[in-house]
Amino acid sequence: MRRALPILVVLAGLLVAIAAVNPLFLEPPTFLAFVKRAAPLVILAAGQYFVIVSGEFDLSVGSLVTAEVVIAARLIDGSPEATWPVLALLIVIGPLVGLVNGVVTTLLRVPSFITTLGMLLILAGAVFLWTGGAPRGALSEQFRELGRGSAGPVPWSVLILLALAGLAVAVMRSGFGHTLVATGDNDRAAALSGVRVARTRTVAFMISGLSAAVAAVLLGGFAGVSAQVGQGLEFQAITAVVLGGVALGGGRGSVVAAMAGALTLEALFTLLNLHGVSGALEPAVQGVIIIGAVALGAVRLPRRTTASAT
Repeated sequence: MRRALPILVVLAGLLVAIAAVNPLFLEPPTFLAFVKRAAPLVILAAGQYFVIVSGEFDLSVGSLVTAEVVIAARLIDGSPEATWPVLALLIVIGPLVGLVNGVVTTLLRVPSFITTLGMLLILAGAVFLWTGGAPRGALSEQFRELGRGSAGPVPWSVLILLALAGLAVAVMRSGFGHTLVATGDNDRAAALSGVRVARTRTVAFMISGLSAAVAAVLLGGFAGVSAQVGQGLEFQAITAVVLGGVALGGGRGSVVAAMAGALTLEALFTLLNLHGVSGALEPAVQGVIIIGAVALGAVRLPRRTTASAT
């Protein structure tokens, strides 16, 4: 938790700044709406964390989100009966894409940057070929309820986020979490210690794919069907992770800090919007954050061999 403290302080400061501009922001309904809007990015950042802390990258999650929303709309086509089978299919597709990324990266030794960039292009091309640039079909009300509905006063998105956040923390406290950090810190030493590095990294990619599938369900429910629904999310997720202090080279960082980084990024964009700053500047802000965070990490003291994972 200590590793998450700096970004939590920044997040608290941004929330106070937003509340100063909009006093209603910290009231439960408004604040829960903010968390609901941020939930898909927070979940993506958690999945991206698993890949980055293992020493790799996943640039395919944005296109995977788009592909899953388009697939869901086409297969459901407004039919309530098709909702749950299609949801199950989406949850399977995500890890399968992660499995392909992991196998190509670890067994074929293609750098993950190239592997996942290629997967990004493959998925984007497949979506365009299938839809002609205009998605067909429609999501059912049952599907959309997960992204925009509520269980009483609390949105389903927030409940799903809390459940997955708790699961991510539990995984990183487990033996697999420590193995994952050790792999990112020094994969050769980890291998000599008996760690199956290829399998560990492949599982990390599968977790990232699963997070993209869940994010797609929430985004599809919240924003509807679009061929651009996941555009740029991969870079937002990476920005959130490095904003949380996770080392891009792997082996150091906290999953709590990565998720807090996503909330901080969403809060920053909310504050800029309240001050009338154009949303077109968001990519520039992300670029500054990535460069600044990596530069700051480069001047820190050398990292320890073992790093806390939560």
